[in-house]
Amino acid sequence: MTVTPEVRPGADTQDRTRPADGGVGRGRAAPWSRGAMAPGLLLAAVATVVWSGSFVTSRALHDSVPPVQAAFWRWVVAIAAVAPFALRQTWRQRALVRRHLGFLTVAALLGVTVYNTLVNQAGLTTSAANMGMIMAASPVLMALYERLSGARLGSRRVFGTAVACCGVLLLVGDGALSFRFAPGDLWMFAAALSFASYSALLRRRPDGLGGPVLLFTTFVLGALMLLPAHLISLVVQGGFEPSAGTVGPLVYVGVFSSAVAFFAWNRAIALIGTARAGVVYYLQPVCVALLSYVLLGETMGSAQVVCMALILGGVALAAAARPAR
Repeated sequence: MTVTPEVRPGADTQDRTRPADGGVGRGRAAPWSRGAMAPGLLLAAVATVVWSGSFVTSRALHDSVPPVQAAFWRWVVAIAAVAPFALRQTWRQRALVRRHLGFLTVAALLGVTVYNTLVNQAGLTTSAANMGMIMAASPVLMALYERLSGARLGSRRVFGTAVACCGVLLLVGDGALSFRFAPGDLWMFAAALSFASYSALLRRRPDGLGGPVLLFTTFVLGALMLLPAHLISLVVQGGFEPSAGTVGPLVYVGVFSSAVAFFAWNRAIALIGTARAGVVYYLQPVCVALLSYVLLGETMGSAQVVCMALILGGVALAAAARPAR
């Protein structure tokens, strides 16, 4: 699933209590107020829960819809859902879109074409709970990108990152520090890398490009890049049978995970900033594990609970650390 924060021209989504971009990047901090805290956290939680459901649907569709076809139709539905809110603004900003078409294409490739296709591919051979918990380690990769950009991470953040890494290794190693991964786990690690790269790219988002415009253009470009692979999948694997069990999940991920959740997340960013909303995102593995247990009947053993605690604790510790001076 892709995160595209709503940003007003001349403003940034960083917390005013921290240096803009954590000491790297550009822009000023966005204002927020204490009165906006509760609704902002609620909106961030809504987006997180909805995105958690997309992992469950990917797992539920693993034996009925080929991964590439599931990804393609997800974005077709998303385009139809976003178009009424974005077409007019996109037309007004068409010159800006043309000027930054390279940026938008790379963002669409990482966040739309590659990331969600890899998530669907992972759902063929690993559980939804594992998918959610591995994805929770993506902030580790984001921290590495930050370090490569010249930012100092600080000892607390490094320690939290190490704890989260241990939790992921224990999770995929069935309770032992093992490097024997299931194919789906490896696909999910690749998806986390794609999402982290996309998130790092958003730090260079062009000034003045509206949130709905960014959503709509990346959705369209991502679907166009998926089209050749979709056609090949139709020839090689055949199509899928439209039914309540296939169309329903695709509508869910297209409308809710790709449109509603993004708008809720964008509003949360505007109210409380990226740092505070990001902490809520770390609840995703818990939501995925609970949803997969209730809806798919996946087991949840003590090892998973311990790994979940390590991942969440480590990432939360790293997220709470102040940027090193």
